[in-house]
Amino acid sequence: MLTLLKIRNLALVDELVWELGPGLVGVTGETGAGKSVIVGALKLVLGERADKSLIRTGESSCTVEAVFELANAEEVDAVLEEGGLEPCDGGLLIVRRAIGQSGNRQFVNDSPVTLALLKRIGEHLVDLHGPHDHQSLLSTERQLAMLDAYAGVDLEKYREAWRAWRAKQTELEELQEAESTGSQELDLLRHQVDEINAASLKPEEEEEIADRYRRASNASRLVELAGAAAGALGGDEGGVVSLLAEVQKHVRELEKLDPTVCEKTMGLEGAVLELQELETTLQDYAEELDLDPKEAAELEQRVNLFETLKRKYGVSLEAVLAHRDRCADRLDAVENRGERLDQLTAEVAKLREKVDDLGRKLGLKRKKAGPKLAKEIAGQLKDLGFKQSSFEIRLEAKREPTIHGFEGVEFQFGPNPGEPLQPLRLIGSSGEISRVMLAVKSALADQDATPLMVFDEIDANVGGEIARAVGKKMAVLGARHQVVAITHFPQVAATAARHYVVEKDVAGGRTRSHLYPVNGDQRIDELVRMLGGGGKSAREMAVSLLEE
Repeated sequence: MLTLLKIRNLALVDELVWELGPGLVGVTGETGAGKSVIVGALKLVLGERADKSLIRTGESSCTVEAVFELANAEEVDAVLEEGGLEPCDGGLLIVRRAIGQSGNRQFVNDSPVTLALLKRIGEHLVDLHGPHDHQSLLSTERQLAMLDAYAGVDLEKYREAWRAWRAKQTELEELQEAESTGSQELDLLRHQVDEINAASLKPEEEEEIADRYRRASNASRLVELAGAAAGALGGDEGGVVSLLAEVQKHVRELEKLDPTVCEKTMGLEGAVLELQELETTLQDYAEELDLDPKEAAELEQRVNLFETLKRKYGVSLEAVLAHRDRCADRLDAVENRGERLDQLTAEVAKLREKVDDLGRKLGLKRKKAGPKLAKEIAGQLKDLGFKQSSFEIRLEAKREPTIHGFEGVEFQFGPNPGEPLQPLRLIGSSGEISRVMLAVKSALADQDATPLMVFDEIDANVGGEIARAVGKKMAVLGARHQVVAITHFPQVAATAARHYVVEKDVAGGRTRSHLYPVNGDQRIDELVRMLGGGGKSAREMAVSLLEE
């Protein structure tokens, strides 16, 4: 459940720390007192976009922080791990939004997250409904998900089979389209495959050929430089080795006269040997560079071939070969399409059989559960004042299987006897659709895994007796979920396990909203205010509502 909500500098709220408990939590207050700020804060926690107009006048930023204790954090943990975050520690989840003049930031368990990821996490935390927040109930896709939840349907196996069938079906359709491939395209494919194959490409040879070609292109200059270096080292008079021989002669005489010099001159012999080896190496290198002009021309031709193929088919030899493979596969598919068509057709038929079998079982579960759920929702609706209403769940067969199965669904409702049932999306009254939504939620309370439900004045446009029924229904939901009901009706507020009041006051020339719990006489006083009078009868009614 939501255990803590902290708001700072959001609209009229300068600072609010709200510790919530389980069950049904009622929130009341006069119009304009700031109850909507609580809903706005929760929407921010759920990933709704925000702008700096939400910041309290005179402040530079505002923050909202929510702490959730999740009894079952598996679904949230899966979203966190997919987003590269650590799972919840002990089921504890902390969400924080910071809105500033220069930008907004959001954090989950102190790690920065994208707004999209926060929205995905929020879908598993709070189910928020206001007077006009019924899009999820009006969506036929969502209605089907509700029916599946009630029926205990596991769609994973079916969807896995459906995806495999669709992938193979797409492959078959592409091959069938290939039958119209013209002879001109076939000739082009063959030409490209043959041209690349004729080159006998080996990606690893490109660098070696390039080095050899570079040396061949500069052979004359390289021979000249190597020869000059070897000559400078050579043993002829004036060469480095020749001069070192003279140095060796002087050093030997020195060593005869003073043997201690040996330690200082011991590296001379090694230096002479290394320079002699260097001279030989340079001479050998110059001889190797004396390349055959024919070989140089062949290297140049090979390099040019590489460049031509890369210009036509890819940025590297690997890309050229990959292009060759694609062309070869396409050519093979076209030239041998008859055999491949037969093979794919058989595979598609086999996969479709599996889809049909799983889809049939899926449909049977839905057909069995539909009337039961409709009956349960109809019973809930009667409790909410629709004494002679009708409710049906109609399954509509699809011509072809979809990711959701072989049928769609439409929740249909008739509030008045003798009138035809209509899809929920065609119901215009917000009061009616609000109560239908509450009835559906009540019927699915055991299957709904969302920990927190928020009802924001969904009891608007209903009478007193209906409001009392709405309150009782919310209290029953509160036994299975944490429920926050923001309401103007004392009949609803009286059913809450905990009651909070939002008030607005002026201090230091500034208006601010604050929230506080009410119990005992304070709670009776608030219910009296909501009943619209301060007389004895109003007070007796308030006490009666609480006792009931």
